[in-house]
Order: sequence, then structure tokens, then C-alpha cells
Amino acid sequence: MAKIIQSSNNCAALIKHFEGLFLKAYLCPAKVWTIGYGTTVLPGGAKVKAGDTCTAEQALTYLKSDLIYFEKMVDAYTRDDVSQQQFDGLVSFCYNLGPKNLKDSTLLKVINADPLKYAGIETQWLKWDKANGKSLLGLTRRRKSEFYYYKTGELKFDF
Repeated sequence: MAKIIQSSNNCAALIKHFEGLFLKAYLCPAKVWTIGYGTTVLPGGAKVKAGDTCTAEQALTYLKSDLIYFEKMVDAYTRDDVSQQQFDGLVSFCYNLGPKNLKDSTLLKVINADPLKYAGIETQWLKWDKANGKSLLGLTRRRKSEFYYYKTGELKFDF
């Protein structure tokens, strides 16, 4: 099996579905300025701020730029034998929660011990449904969709 280092179109679809498209900057539930499909840092390195706007085309450019960064992080943290669907699920997770949360997580330890230990992975994955200490339905649905994709390779959004 070749080492996976790039996410697929399914990963982008998963992220786009849960992030939604916002052409005006907004404060996400974690109180971070966000634009496009969940972009918090623009391709040039500036943080998104109140008043920022973008076009749909720019939002796609931001997403592609963000994905390159998160793919590198997931590649650096995971075993070389993760499958495409496993890599994609982890990129979506990392995109939403940040690389430090993935790197320091028990989830990553469980995956790196055995990426097919689905029961243990699911338990750890679903713990990450909070913003500011509160479980959010949208995050619970996202975590379930990411894990389902990680396990099956099928996109499913109706949890």
C-alpha cells in the first residue's frame, strides 16, 4: 500500500458539508473569527478578522490552502499504513480541532497502535464534540460522520 499524504475529494466534501460556506467572517462557537469553509488563517498568514469577506472562489482557494497544512500535520502524526479513508477522516478532524489537539490526543495513540481497532477509536473520536466545554449537536454529528467515513469510506451526514 502506498503511503497516503493527500486528502481526497471526499475529505473536502465532508469538511464543506460541516463547515458550510460563509462569505463574511463570523465568530465560530469556539470564539475564533472564521470565513469561507472554516478558514481561520488566510493563505498569506493573516488571521481572519471581523469585517473580512470573500467570494465563493476565494473560499475554495482558502480550503485548498488549509488542506495542504492539515494534510502535512496528519501525515507527520500518523502511521505510514493508514488508508485513504482513515487519512481523510483524520484530516477533517484536524481541520476542525487543530493539529495540537490531534497530536496530544488519546485518539491518535489508539490509531497509531492499531488503525483498525474501531471500538476504541470510536470511543475516543466521539469525545471531541465540545466547544468551550459544552457538547454541541453539530459537533456530535460531525464526529459521527468523520468516524463513519474513517471506518467505512462512505460519506454519511444524517446522524
